[in-house]
Amino acid sequence: MEKILVVEDDVIICGGVKLLLENKGYEVDCAYTLKDARLVLDKGWNLLILDCNLPDGDGLDFCRELRKKGMLPVIFLTARDTEGDMVEGFRAGCDDYIAKPFSVELLVQRVMAVLRRSGGQGERELFEYGELSVDFQRMQVYLKGNPIKLSATEYKLLELLVKNRGQVLPRNIILERIWDCDENFVDENTLNVHIRRLRQKLEEDARNPRYIVTVFGIGYTFGECER
Repeated sequence: MEKILVVEDDVIICGGVKLLLENKGYEVDCAYTLKDARLVLDKGWNLLILDCNLPDGDGLDFCRELRKKGMLPVIFLTARDTEGDMVEGFRAGCDDYIAKPFSVELLVQRVMAVLRRSGGQGERELFEYGELSVDFQRMQVYLKGNPIKLSATEYKLLELLVKNRGQVLPRNIILERIWDCDENFVDENTLNVHIRRLRQKLEEDARNPRYIVTVFGIGYTFGECER
């Protein structure tokens, strides 16, 4: 079941949207301030319905903040209804923009469309661990909310380790998955070089890595691995 967070300071509107979407089969909760929204952002939402005018800040700035982390589809639901307002909303990174007063049927259809675009069942492939975020849909990596530029091979290596987290990947398996699949001969030093470069970009202390961890005599794992 897709989970939707409605960030709206008007209790009546928020409650009405919540009831409407719950009747359509979604799990919905309300936040009446940006502070409240930030407290529950890690609850696995599939979509954010966001007002621009909130008591403790501007929804546009909040959307920009989210986009730096590459997270959550956003629909603006707001009284700001000029063309310029809408353009500014899309520039801030929203996925759709609905002006008040609004049609409830239009809202439902827009919600369904955004959830489809964001990944079939509405779940964006976003992985978060510590201060690292990987948006697999956009192939973008973020550290402390800032985008990190990786080469194509570095990204493939990180993706392989993340998607196999919880287990140790032997060096020969990594070489086969990343390089030998293209029928390119490489030696183990190639892997060493890419691991070192990846750590330099992601780790606070590359000599004591938190993300790309060496399992001596075997290979590498992502983060902690129970063995």
